Amino acid sequence: MADLLDQLRRKHEPLLRRFFHFYWRFVRGMTLGVRAVVLDPDNRVFLVKHSYVSGWYLPGGGVDVGETMDGAMRRELKEEGDIDVTGEVALHGIFLNSHVSRRDHVAVYIVRDYRQDRLPEPNREIIECGFFAATDLPEGTTQGTRTRIAEILDGKPQIATWR
Repeated sequence: MADLLDQLRRKHEPLLRRFFHFYWRFVRGMTLGVRAVVLDPDNRVFLVKHSYVSGWYLPGGGVDVGETMDGAMRRELKEEGDIDVTGEVALHGIFLNSHVSRRDHVAVYIVRDYRQDRLPEPNREIIECGFFAATDLPEGTTQGTRTRIAEILDGKPQIATWR
């Protein structure tokens, strides 16, 4: 079943992406998303694989109307990774995600203090997740994800665009 879903997603991903961004163009003047670089004590990073797009990503999603970026980040971590933030977080930066849309921006947070009792079971949205060493990221980890990890863990210069 997972293979069939993966094939369908790959086949229709470009169309789905265009549809959602066309829809968001009318619903929102500008889109704002959040992502989190969640690091365990060994500096392994938590990544998720979605059912509706290819690749491995930092957990996150859209900021809802009336929601703070910090609140959206905490909500998305709970939904995608069963992660509860227990301490302070740091804003790494806000990036223009121009390969998606000239109106899309992503705020990236660094999370080191959290609680996660166990990895969540696969579901309709997140089909796989886990912690990975920066030197051993899974195949298909997106360029934007790799860039943010390198900025944070390797001290690479920050760039203003997502990738």
